[in-house]
Order: sequence, then structure tokens, then C-alpha cells
Amino acid sequence: MKPAAPEPSPPPEGVTGNGHVPDHSRSRPAGGTPTAAALPLPRSDAPVSRPARKNGFMSQPDAQAPAHPSPTAAPVGGPAGRENLQHAQPSVGSIAAHRPHTVAATVSDLEPDIDADLDGYEESAADGGPLPQGRFLDRERSWLAFNERVLELAEDPNTPLLERANFLAIFASNLDEFFMVRVAGLKRRIATGVATRSASGLQPREVLEMIWARSRELMARHAACYHEDVAPALAEDGIHLVRWSELTEKEQARLFTLFRHQIFPVLTPLAVDPAHPFPYISGLSLNLAVVVRNPVTGHRHFARVKVPPLLSRFLESSPGRYVPIEDVIGAHLEELFPGMEVLEHHAFRLTRNEDLEVEEDDAENLLQALEKELMRRRFGPPVRLEVEESIDREVLDLLVRELKISEAEVYPLPGPLDLTGLFRIHSLDRPELKYPKFVAGTHRDLAEVESASAPDIFAALRARDVLLHHPYDSFSTSVQAFLEQAAADPDVLAIKQTLYRTSGDSPIVDALIDAAESGKQVLVLVEIKARFDEHANIKWARKLEESGCHVVYGLVGLKTHCKLSLVVRQEGDTLRRYSHVGTGNYHPKTARLYEDLGLLTTDPQVGADLSDLFNRLSGYSRRETYRRLLVAPKSLRDGLVARIDKEVQHHRAGRPAFIRVKVNSMVDEAVVDALYRASQAGVPVDIWVRGICAVRPGVAGLSENIRVRSILGRFLEHSRVFAFGNGGEAEVWIGSADMMHRNLDRRIEALVRVVDPAHRASLNRLLETGMSDTTASWHLGPDGEWTRHATDADGQPLRNVQEMLIDARRRRRGNATP
Repeated sequence: MKPAAPEPSPPPEGVTGNGHVPDHSRSRPAGGTPTAAALPLPRSDAPVSRPARKNGFMSQPDAQAPAHPSPTAAPVGGPAGRENLQHAQPSVGSIAAHRPHTVAATVSDLEPDIDADLDGYEESAADGGPLPQGRFLDRERSWLAFNERVLELAEDPNTPLLERANFLAIFASNLDEFFMVRVAGLKRRIATGVATRSASGLQPREVLEMIWARSRELMARHAACYHEDVAPALAEDGIHLVRWSELTEKEQARLFTLFRHQIFPVLTPLAVDPAHPFPYISGLSLNLAVVVRNPVTGHRHFARVKVPPLLSRFLESSPGRYVPIEDVIGAHLEELFPGMEVLEHHAFRLTRNEDLEVEEDDAENLLQALEKELMRRRFGPPVRLEVEESIDREVLDLLVRELKISEAEVYPLPGPLDLTGLFRIHSLDRPELKYPKFVAGTHRDLAEVESASAPDIFAALRARDVLLHHPYDSFSTSVQAFLEQAAADPDVLAIKQTLYRTSGDSPIVDALIDAAESGKQVLVLVEIKARFDEHANIKWARKLEESGCHVVYGLVGLKTHCKLSLVVRQEGDTLRRYSHVGTGNYHPKTARLYEDLGLLTTDPQVGADLSDLFNRLSGYSRRETYRRLLVAPKSLRDGLVARIDKEVQHHRAGRPAFIRVKVNSMVDEAVVDALYRASQAGVPVDIWVRGICAVRPGVAGLSENIRVRSILGRFLEHSRVFAFGNGGEAEVWIGSADMMHRNLDRRIEALVRVVDPAHRASLNRLLETGMSDTTASWHLGPDGEWTRHATDADGQPLRNVQEMLIDARRRRRGNATP
């Protein structure tokens, strides 16, 4: 049976029949002398020393995973301060209280993938003539520019009001993780002397100082957006975010009762004096620095009160009025220090290094090693101190000295601190202040199959491959149903599954457990090192093991990031393999918020590839080539670069040639250089990137044929797509890999080649729509600056690609037969 085409994404106005948009502002010629920017020089004049890169440590048979030392960064002492606060000065860490880093579903992956890798890169002599220095944008600056785009959504008055509050919370949560991982890693490398110049040409100290300055600007802008724009607008709509002094007496009395019964019993004031060393301040915890005076002796003392992280960040004082919990605690400090005079209190918040360092080659049991490292995470060195701008200088000096943090890492801000608490406000039941509700429907190729109950996924896949596009196509009636039906089907003999992140009450995990308990062979490859989900992954990995699943943790030195599922089913005298290869996690909750792609297929080649890859992950195998897969760390980078180079050959021969890429991050220097060479040859290159991008587009003689766009909105753009003109027979791949060192060198990643012509056409239309000048997006310039394009020359809104896809699904459902 001929495969059915997925619902095409309607091209925006101004798109020609082949999907290209006339661009009257800039030409992309194969030859000639285009008008483009000149390449800026690196900021630093020091020579670049970059170790050559091939395919990572796995490229050598006897190589091992790179060791990652984890020494404590050298402390940087602050000013001595005044000594009239009586306290002892022992080492910090006598009292540990840890707030686990939990990120809301709308947040955890909105930030681009960030790690602590500062690898260099050296061009291969075989690549042709040398490319100019200064061609790579700095990745840290690019990440901060990404978070600025998030902030711009919060600043946009056309964004629904509660969504603006949500984007403020997302910005804050993103920056928390950036400091915990990226800044912490950079500081660690500087302290240990292993940091080298980045690919952008900046020295490590230059990068760190740039981060401090730029993040300070963005945090001030973030606070101003909240105080001057979003909070007043919320008040106009009946949602008042107030401080304690703005409450009525009745409201204060009500909150006093709440404090005595639900907050006071949880609080633990910690004094600082010769008998009480300075307490350990856990990462991301909100705290009150309190100064009290003994009325008998007249001596002043310092104390710390931690705001309980499990209590609501904003408390409702009366209907529609909310006050920060630290204000309520601060107003009742006399209850915590009876007989003492409370002179002042100030909120502060500390960010620590919370990245993990697990020496897998030396760990006999990876699970136990990771659990031990998770305990150490609580004691990482500080990397940022946020304080209320009204803080007393004497108190600030004490904090800087005791926390061993530099003045450059102190961020004074108007209160309230920690605006991740706005997630609580966004959850209010005010649908008129949010994006219109959208409920995904069943993909039409699955809904077409007649069934007395749920769609028969296996029957549908025997008829045709199905290309899924989440969240527009329901995850629960496609991928989840696929695994649930496999677990319940007596003809299914085996299920093999990778899990990187999933929900705590995951129906995916439940289905795998049901399958194992019914006697099926179930292999689950769990990545327990998924950042900030380690605790959860360890918990349900053990749950799977207890049910009889074969649980493995991948290969030493490599994270398993690929999104794969394989079902083996007995059908008569033969075995048929059903496969799913996706770009997103098997996470039912985030599947409603993340944009991802997935291919469900019975293609024998894909099934054989997945069997081979699972065997490599669970046993011993040296397989490096596959039929329809590109797999990192062996073949993925080389496979993509070879296809980029092939487009140059097609272009020179006069055949159709183009390169279109959609990723979360574009950093890998080998891939970027291949794209530069393709541009130099005249091949049009389009890059749709959500987060970090090291490419400088529009540089004369280098990248005048490269365009870079970014789209942010209600859904998190998460899919990875690679499309090539291929001389007229387009070649398209989808999968899990971003163009970053860690993805291509230190992870198991997989791309699958999409062969159905209708599917390839649909994906190319998606890429063309995202890159169209009639679609709202941010455009990257050669100087690394992003410019938002949201309206046309007449001031009319440009088309929103996510809303277009929602409308297409709604129209299709409206025309469907009940």
C-alpha cells in the first residue's frame, strides 16, 4: 500500500510553490561579489592552541573516556568587612541543607543543552584552504543571547499576560542552570589551569568577565520587566503581587495565623557565634540574613533563616492578592528570636556548582558511584550570590567573606528574589490570560484504522509508516499507545527501549513493567546521568529491575541520548519488528509542551539497525555502520559532513543543492566549517536553531549564503532535522543529536533517514516555513546579535509557525468524520 502523506504545513504568504521565499533585501548568489559583513577579528591576540578533533575518544580502539577532575575551585576572598558583628569564622559546611533542583515541565529543556566542555578544534588539512580566525561566535555569549530572546517574550505586550509571567520564571530558571553548570565548569577549569582559549578566540578569563557583565545587564532588565511592566499589568487584571507593607491589617492577621500554624514549625534559625559556625547555605535556597541585638549586652549577632523550599513561594493573603513567603517570615522574626531585638533582615540566594563528575572507568558500579556523587553535589563551590539591593553593606561583607565569593559574583537586585516563583502565579486558573487551550488529536494515519476501542497501532503500521509531529499529534495515542499495546499483546515477544528522561508516574514505565511481568523479554537502557533527573532515573531504574526488566546503563564514558523503541512481534511463522525513532524523550508530560518528531515504522532495515544498536548497548559489539541510521560517536559527524560536502559537488555540477538544518544548538566546529565551505561554494544554507549558535552568517567570502533563524513560543522547539538537496532527490534525517561536542563525541545519538517521499516533502515544507521571511522569528547577524522580526513593513504581525500548525490540526479535525 502506498504510504499516505502527513498533513502538510501550509506555506506562509509569500512562499513560492517550491517553498522558497523571494528575498529582495539580500541575494545569495553562487558567484559574484555579494554585499556582506566583514569578518570581525578575535578579541584576544594570544595564539590559539587547539587540539585536533576526530571523532572523540571512541575513535581509537584502546582509548578510554576522558577523565574529568573535580577539584574544588580556589576560593576567592571578598573584602574583610567590619568586625562589629560577633561571629566565628570556621570553614563553611557544618550544616548542610539541600534543595533539589527541580524544573517545571515547561522549563527543563527550554535552555539549550549546556555542559562544561571547553574543547578546542583544529581544521584538518584535507578540508581545503584555511578559514579565517574569528569565524566562530562565542558559545557563552550565544547562550546568554538565547535567554535574552526568552526575556523578550516576557517583555512583549502581545504575549498573553500570565505567559509573560511564565517567561520571566523560565528566564530565571534557565540562568540558574547556566550558572550551576556552565559558569561553574569554566571557573573549575580556570582554577585547575586546564582551561584553554575558546574557539571564538577568547581567553577563559575574558569569557568569565563577559558572562558576569552580560548576565548582570540581563538580570537587571528581567527585574525591571517584572516591577515596571508585568506586575502592574497583573494588578490591572486582578492579580496583585504585593509586599508585606501593602497588606491590610486583616490580611496581616490572617497571614500571622498561617505563619504560626504552617510556617513557624518548619523554620530553623541558625545563629552565628563562637559556638555556632557559619551555616552551610545550600544551592538555590532562599534565605534571610538577620541581624539581632541582645538588649542586655547590646551586642549584635548574625543569624540565618532558610525559607522552606517545599512551601508555596507566594501566599494568598486574600482573593487575588499574593505576598512572597519571605515577607511573611520576615514580619514575624520576633517569634523566632524571642527576647532579642530584630534590627534588620535581608533576603539572599546562593547558586553553587551542581554539575556531576563521575569517573566511570574507576567505578565498579555506576549506579552507586552516581548516588555518591549526587551527595557531593550539595557541597559544590559558590558561583553566584543574589542579594536584595537594600542589603546593609556590613551584612553583605559578612556573606562575601564567609561564602568565599568574589564581589564580581554578587548581584544586587530589587526584591523579591528568585522569580522562578512566578510558575506558581502562572498556574492560576485564568485561561483568558494564557495561550488558548490546545488539545492534540490522534494522528490521522492512526485514527483511520477501525477499532472497537483504541486505534490498532500495529495494524496501522503494517499499512504505512507514520511520521509524528508532537505536540500537534498526540503522544498518548501514538507512542504511548504503541508501547501499551505491545505490553498487552500476547504476540509480542520482546520490547527494547531507551529512557533518558520521563515523568515520575510514567505510563511508559508502567507499560514496560506490565510487559516484563507478563513474561516478555524487556530490555531498558536507562541513562541515569541525565542532568538534574539523576535521582528520579535511579528510582524508576530500580523499579524496572524489581519487575523483571533487564536494565542496563549504556557504555562507559558515553551518555545514551538516542530516542529508540523496538517491539518484536510474532506474526504467523515470521517475526516482525516495529520501530520508533524520535527526537524527544519518552515523557508524556513534556510531549504536550515540546515540539518533536518521531517515526513509527515496520521497515526491516530500521528494525535491523535498532536490533544491532541495542545489542551494542547491552552487550559487546564493534558495529560502526548501519543501514538507515547515523550513530554517534562513530559515524554521525562524519556522515553529516560528507553529505554537506556532497551538496557542494551537486552545486558545482549544476544540480539542485541546499542544506537545511533544525537543531537546538549549532556549535561543533567541524560541522560549522563544513557549512562555511558549502556557503563559499554557493550552496544555500539555512539553520533554524533554538539556542546556541557559533555560526556567523552573512560574512563576505565566508557565509553570505548562510541564514540563521530562531523561533521561540508557547512550545519548546526541540526537534532535530537535517535536509539536503541531494541533486534533486532530497535526503532528510531526523533524530536526537545536536551539533555539539558532547552529542557527537560523548553520547550515543541516532539519526534515521526518512525515505517516504511524502514525509520528506512535509519536513522540507516545515523547514521552509520556519526560515521564511513571512514567519515571525529572530535573525542572527554576523556580529552575533539577534534581531526580532515580528511584524512586516506595514506593522502587521508575521505568521506564527506554531499557531499555523495548531490551526492546520484543528481544521483537519473539523473536517474529519466523527
